[in-house]
Amino acid sequence: MFKRIDHVAIHVSDLDCSIKFYERHFGFKHYFQHAASGGLQIAYLKLSDTVLELTHHSDGAMKGFHFCLETDNFDDTVTQLQNDGVTLVRAPHDTAAREPRENGWRRVVFAGPDGEQIELRG
Repeated sequence: MFKRIDHVAIHVSDLDCSIKFYERHFGFKHYFQHAASGGLQIAYLKLSDTVLELTHHSDGAMKGFHFCLETDNFDDTVTQLQNDGVTLVRAPHDTAAREPRENGWRRVVFAGPDGEQIELRG
């Protein structure tokens, strides 16, 4: 069902500063960035096959935490979690491909027991 952690997200107050910090001090490489709805800017950094997602809201608000799991069968996994009563936060939808292997992927977000968000991609 699940293959690996796809990424961990950190919400930051200054996106450019954080990109430079993780590149300079920890060896991450900035490889993809895009704007999402509601003034959200998202940058992806890689260290080998580890992905760090940095998010920044234009209003400066720091918002929560999430991690993302890659799944090998997106639709079956979503159905199983919904059947198990896991709370849906954001319905399945298309997502931007950060690299060619992700073309056609979708994403969905569920809630954990303490309000943490669990994103699935595949």
